[in-house]
Amino acid sequence: MDEARSHQSVNWLEYFESIQQECPWSLAAYKRDLIDIVDWVPGKPIAGLGEYSARMYVMDYPDSIVEAMATELDTQDVLCEWLFSYPGYGEFATPVSVLIQQDRSTLTKLRSQLGVE
Repeated sequence: MDEARSHQSVNWLEYFESIQQECPWSLAAYKRDLIDIVDWVPGKPIAGLGEYSARMYVMDYPDSIVEAMATELDTQDVLCEWLFSYPGYGEFATPVSVLIQQDRSTLTKLRSQLGVE
């Protein structure tokens, strides 16, 4: 993967600070090392979240492919919710393309607590 698109090239603390309005629990989770950020490796099996609240896979694919992958994974995975983000995808977009894997039940509880559907 190109270093410019690698997860190591991003200031993730700055990013999570910037999205507090949209995702208020993400900064605390990031600071507690509960968000695993890795580069996507094609063909590598997708692991369960284990002790993590979320995993972000940094992708080196066109935006439309990242969206399609998230949609497909989300329909197949009953335990995890799959989201996506990429530069330019709205106000809270990630600085690089990512697939986001989150525990579905935890995310549902958090949304309920905040009154968000």
